[in-house]
Parts: sequence; structure tokens; C-alpha cells
Amino acid sequence: MRKVTEFKSLIGTDGGLTLELTPFLQKELPEPLYMQLYHWIKKEIEESRLLPGMKMPSIRQLTLHLKVSRNTVEAAYQQLQSEGYLESVPKSGIWVCEIEKPFLHPIAGEHPIRLECKPPSEVIVDFEYGNVDIEKFPLKQWKKCLTDAVDQESYQYSERMGDLALRQEISNYLLQSRGVRSTSEQILTTAGTQASMTLICQLLALRGKTVAMEEPGYNGVRAVLEDQGCHIEPVPLEKDGLSVEYLRKSRAKAVYLTPSHQFPFGMVLSISKRMRMLKWAYQTGGYIIEDDYDGEFRYLGQPIPSLKSLDEEERVIYLGTFSKSFLPSARLSYIVLPPSLIVQYSRKFAAYNQSVSPIIQRAIALFIQSGEFERHIRRMRKMYQRKHQALIRSIEQYMGTQVKIVGEKSGLHILLKLKGITALELIERGQKKGVKVYSPAMFWLQPTPESHSYIMLGFGGLSIEEIDKGVRLLASCLPGMEIGEA
Repeated sequence: MRKVTEFKSLIGTDGGLTLELTPFLQKELPEPLYMQLYHWIKKEIEESRLLPGMKMPSIRQLTLHLKVSRNTVEAAYQQLQSEGYLESVPKSGIWVCEIEKPFLHPIAGEHPIRLECKPPSEVIVDFEYGNVDIEKFPLKQWKKCLTDAVDQESYQYSERMGDLALRQEISNYLLQSRGVRSTSEQILTTAGTQASMTLICQLLALRGKTVAMEEPGYNGVRAVLEDQGCHIEPVPLEKDGLSVEYLRKSRAKAVYLTPSHQFPFGMVLSISKRMRMLKWAYQTGGYIIEDDYDGEFRYLGQPIPSLKSLDEEERVIYLGTFSKSFLPSARLSYIVLPPSLIVQYSRKFAAYNQSVSPIIQRAIALFIQSGEFERHIRRMRKMYQRKHQALIRSIEQYMGTQVKIVGEKSGLHILLKLKGITALELIERGQKKGVKVYSPAMFWLQPTPESHSYIMLGFGGLSIEEIDKGVRLLASCLPGMEIGEA
């Protein structure tokens, strides 16, 4: 069952009339929370449950009620304002705007109202981050592994740490690909990175404690830290990763980071900083939570060794996932726990059952044992590299010096630093031409004006032809760019 957050609040109008609102934000959905909130408010306005002239709650009020980050509410409000559903009046508040009747759905039995405005453009290219190339996935081999797993399974609860065969395969894989030395007893399988972080917060008793993370950083983890009652310390980034000096001055008991491919900026934590990070952990007794979410996909230079591979005193907790290298729908991630935490985990979570399907775990173990997983990674690395090169080439050809490419060495997305236009303006213009791009502003705990000058382009699920078409369309939306549509 998906985790659902229910929110009820009373929103006042000028006349003092109140209306009860109940948005449902489903944190387990792939759609970001700010988009869920945006769609919900938009529908309430279009269906006349939120009326023109009604005052909306302030960003602070809605943040407190929903128990989400300020950036989630701010991003939803900004999108609604850019589309004309809401209006921000200085020193007055945020108000529902008057919209034309053609936006509304006709009542059954009535003649439909003719639209006077142009309908939304069909989405031609969607640069959504997080998608993977499904067309190249070895579906036949995966189905066979699923069938074999069903034949082998005893249909009982799986081991609490996860399927032993899978944990052994993960241990072997991490040693070969990431230099991480571990035993199967150190590995715990979970139903996603957020599930991993929830468990770690409880294991390390981080409620009420300070946890540092990169600014900007992955908002999915930030949401977990907030929900677990942690005090988040945003650590600014430098050209070679987060500021270790800033971290040292903090009172953080743990730090979450993405050292091999910083999310979302893409820089690599330098080796000197990695050693200083470890020194910080050794001296303070703190833990480093290393998220190596797409370490398999690096296109320039040699593979970067994991931070965990350098850890001699077992202060690094390593997080991995099959969402990018395999299938997001498998909902399978894993944790490599330091030996000192294994006994603590066994004691604290003795009554907890394994959260991942034992059949899925066994099937993936068989998939790896067959050699198909390694072949799949090699194929996808080559495919994503070709797509990455096509994206860079198209940006340079069609956009020239109008944008600056950020984080182009690895991963399944890049950022573009915009000139002469904000992210929201480009997003709105792009939608009218059928190309969807996204603002990474949600990844800042404390957004700045600069955070609205980037857009994020995910390319994993697009073909090379779609990439070229999408960039060409997007380029035609930039100020002063006159480019014909292919």
C-alpha cells in the first residue's frame, strides 16, 4: 500500500467563508510531490472548488501543514502562477485568479462549451529525469529468470536481510565494479533508496540530530530526513564537491552525499576531499552515507572509486540501487552496513520482515548469475554514452553560447545554465511547442535566485532522434533564437 499523506486546512476568503481542502500526496509515486500538489490545486480551481478571489495559505503555512519542504510548496505555487491560476500580490498574499469557462468540464447532459483558447500542445519529447531505456532491456531473459524463481521459491517470508544468493551476487559485483569489499552478511536489501534512508535514520537514532547533505541535493532523501525528525544542515558545493570545511564546522552526526556523481550538478568529489571526509568521520565518530545511485554510467575518464572502498575504519554506509542499472519497477536497493552496525541492526529490527518480494530478489540473483546482468550493463553503458554524446552535440549545435552545460561526464541527466531567461519561462514556452523540461529548483533546501536559472534534461528513456528533436524545439524557445522546427 502506498504511503499517503492527508492534509486538511481551512482557507479563508475575503468574506470569511472557509473551505476544507484535502490534498493527497503519495510519497511513493515517481511523480515529485510538488507536481502532485500542483495538479491537485489546478484541478480544484478548474472544477470550481477553489473560487476566484479566494486567498491561498502562505507557503509557510502549507509547508507546516503538509510536512513537506518549503521548496515543494514554492515550486507548485510558482508553476500555478506562471500558468495564471494563482496570483501573488505583494503584502497581501497568494490569490486564486479568475479563469475562463472553457477550462471547465461540461456537466453531463449539457452541450460542451467550445474552447476559445488553444488546447495544450501534444507532448512530443519529454526530458523527464529517472526514465531508462526499456526497449533495449533483455525482457525474454528476465521473464525466464522470473519463471525459474517462481519454481525455486518456497513461497514463505524471505530472510530478514534479503535473499542470500542475491546478497552474495551483490557482494561480488561491488568488489569487481566499485572496489567495495563486503560480505553477504553486511548487505541488506530494501524497497528503494528512501526505504534505505528511513532504516538508517532509525538505526543510527538520528531523530533530533543534525544530518548534513549537499545543497542542492536529492529531495527524496531530504523528505525522509525531515519525516524522521532530523535537523538538516545544507552544505554548499564547490567545484570538486561539498565543502568539507563547512561540514567540519557543523555538528552533524552523519552526512548524506553522492560523491561519484553529485546530484544534480554532476561533479565528482575529489580524492583529497574523500580522504578529508573520512578523517572527519574518524575524528568525530560520524557516519558517511554514500549514495552511489548511478555509478555504472561514466562517459569521460576512468571509473571513480567509491568512497566506501577507501574506508579503513568502517564509517561509511554504502547505498546502491537497481533502479538505473536494471528496472525502476523492481523496487530493489541495498545497503552495505559496517560490521559494527550488523549486530545493532539484528537487535533493533528483529521483528521486521523483509520488504522486497523474495521472488523478485531470487529472479535478479539468477539474472546476475547467468551473466546477463553484466552484459546488460555493458550494452546500456554504450547506449547511454551514444545518447549522451547526441545530447551534447545537439545542444552545442542548436543552442550555442545561449546555455552552459553542467555535469556532462556521467549519469542519465545534465543541467543547462540559462542566460536571459528563467527556468519557468523556458518550461512554459517549451510546453507550448511540445517539449517538456524540468526545473531542478526543488533540490535546494534554501532556494536562491540562481536555483531558478537551471533546467534539467533527462535522456535515459529517449531515442537519439527524440533527443535531437527535443533540443531543436527547446532552442527555438530561447531569446533571439530563430530555428526552424524539424
